[in-house]
Amino acid sequence: MIIEMTPTFSPSQKRAHVFVSGFVQGVFFRSRTKQKADSLNVTGWVRNLPDGRVEAVFEGEENAVKTLVDFCRHGPRGAAVTNINLAWEPYTGEFREFDMRY
Repeated sequence: MIIEMTPTFSPSQKRAHVFVSGFVQGVFFRSRTKQKADSLNVTGWVRNLPDGRVEAVFEGEENAVKTLVDFCRHGPRGAAVTNINLAWEPYTGEFREFDMRY
């Protein structure tokens, strides 16, 4: 007999998918984002895109995810964010940690 369990997630768990434009590469955007995500217990990933943007997916408690989204609105010292595209997506729980992708 096989029993499949569907995971249940708290309504306070959220997922954000962001694209950050501006001067956001070469200013430690990915590493600072990872540091903040780790300190907030947020999972997901961040990467540089060939067109100069940074893309990230955050999953975790709503307030922690919103804190990371707010960080992306200005970025680390040296960054000049001109735009952020934000999409709230269904929480999946697919990540175990936060990764910097290359």
